[in-house]
Amino acid sequence: MSENKKQINEEDAESIDNSEILDDETIKLKEENFDLKDKWQRALADYQNLERRTQVEISQRVSNKTNNLLLNFINIYDDFIRAENSLSKEKIDTSGLIAVIKNMESLLAENNIKPIYAIGEIFDPQIHEAVSMVEDDSLDDGTITKEVSKGYISGKAILKPSKVIVSKKKN
Repeated sequence: MSENKKQINEEDAESIDNSEILDDETIKLKEENFDLKDKWQRALADYQNLERRTQVEISQRVSNKTNNLLLNFINIYDDFIRAENSLSKEKIDTSGLIAVIKNMESLLAENNIKPIYAIGEIFDPQIHEAVSMVEDDSLDDGTITKEVSKGYISGKAILKPSKVIVSKKKN
């Protein structure tokens, strides 16, 4: 019996040693698993942030290119308006030109581009560009008296500020 007890004790000692080794290995594997999971989550977050930034950059580039194209179109539209005004003063038939201008206005409206109405409004440096000042005691300071060049807005983006003449009271 004593030999059996020795065998059992040796087996117990061996299993205790094995379980300690297994516990150490398990702990190491759990730590490694935690580290790898942490690195994976960080890499995933970095990738998602990169993807978001890339989408924002692409959207901004498209928006900037579109706004530049629309601004060029608006400048041509303004040229057509000036040509129509000049020709109609000379009593020349401008019906064809008016039809083209109406088509251009439809295109602007379809793309949510609206003119900025400035006359009689208070000067706002966000949407107006003052080109001159006029002394006028009958108006409040900063009231727009004349529009030199029409401005346009698309959503919240100012495509072209209105160029205006602003009132100022005499001292």
